[in-house]
Amino acid sequence: MADLLTAPPVLPGKFAFFFDLDGTLAGIKPHPDEVVVPDTVLENLQQLSRMNEGALALISGRSMAELDVLASPYHFPLAGVHGAERRDIHDQQHIVSLPAALIQSLHIHLSSALEALPGTELEAKGMAFALHYRQAPHHEAAVFAIARGVADAHPELALQPGKCVIEIKPAGINKGAAIAAFMAEPPFQGRKPVFLGDDLTDEAGFMVVNKAGGMSVKVGPGETCAGWRLESVASVWQWISDVANQQQQQIAQHNGRNLYGSLNRRL
Repeated sequence: MADLLTAPPVLPGKFAFFFDLDGTLAGIKPHPDEVVVPDTVLENLQQLSRMNEGALALISGRSMAELDVLASPYHFPLAGVHGAERRDIHDQQHIVSLPAALIQSLHIHLSSALEALPGTELEAKGMAFALHYRQAPHHEAAVFAIARGVADAHPELALQPGKCVIEIKPAGINKGAAIAAFMAEPPFQGRKPVFLGDDLTDEAGFMVVNKAGGMSVKVGPGETCAGWRLESVASVWQWISDVANQQQQQIAQHNGRNLYGSLNRRL
């Protein structure tokens, strides 16, 4: 059972930070276009990134293009579509693609299937498809049946359930693999990972972070393999602010000690 975080723990050492977006950095809205990350939260993320040599990334089911808009004016390393697309610290992009003919045929099939389920919505992400039913939860079983039929017919695809959504994506792609890829590269390499997420899609990330001896944080209720829990998005915002301020104080104290030692040597 995840322990409730009421205050940020002391974080000595070098850490790499990973954040989900919807349900973690921003509240979930009826439609994805309504989501906004407050400016103060973005400023704190930028401060945290700067103090950790850029070892901070956003890990989301959204596309990288959407993440860049939501994080503007800041420019973070990203993993979009659960890691099917990734941008490292050097702006190099790592993209997993599907054949164009397969994408086109799936788009036609899924669009037709969801038309028969009013209130559902198809989101095409290039190499993945999200089948949303937040506005029509009574269609959950039907939506899952459609997605399962596609996955059964195409072994190169896998399903990723989420909150009122099921995604069809390339097999082997998940947030855990994305975090592992970042952790193999500077500036993340050699640090302890910290990952905050709220959904079933984040559990693979929690498992990778736990195995690495890092800190996994589940946002909101629900079963989880995360070691810690924050109650809400507002709690996440406060936690980020507290950790950024805590690290800033540690840096200031360290610099003060260095200055004092330098003065002693001169004297």
